[in-house]
Parts: sequence; structure tokens; C-alpha cells
Amino acid sequence: MKKLKTTSDHTIYEKRSGRYAVKDKRKRWVQGDDKVAVLRTEGLLKTPEPKAAPAEPEAETAEGTETEAAAE
Repeated sequence: MKKLKTTSDHTIYEKRSGRYAVKDKRKRWVQGDDKVAVLRTEGLLKTPEPKAAPAEPEAETAEGTETEAAAE
């Protein structure tokens, strides 16, 4: 592992696999949500953008059927 960044509270390492490891001041490994929070504040993880909801095709076909029936 190579040391990437040292802050006043944490030390961030990069593993050979490309993942990150975080140690706190007391030399204990940080895991879970705390680790994710540290990596996000340091800019190493990006928060994914929420996807837009797809338009419902059922509503479009129902409207199209009504207009065809009215045209006849």
C-alpha cells in the first residue's frame, strides 16, 4: 500500500487493487460508512448522480388509442 494523503485526523492509503484504506489518529482501521465519508470529503469518491425517471410508455399509448378511435 502506498500512502496517498495524511490529514490531521486520518491517513489514506491506496491498495494495489485500486481500493482505499483509511486509518485514524489512533492507528485503527476505519471501515463502513465512516470510511466512505472520509473518502468523499477528501474528493477520492464521487457521489453518483440520481438517474432521471423514464417516461411511462403506457400513458402515451393510451392517448394514441383514443385519438385514433376519435378519428374514425
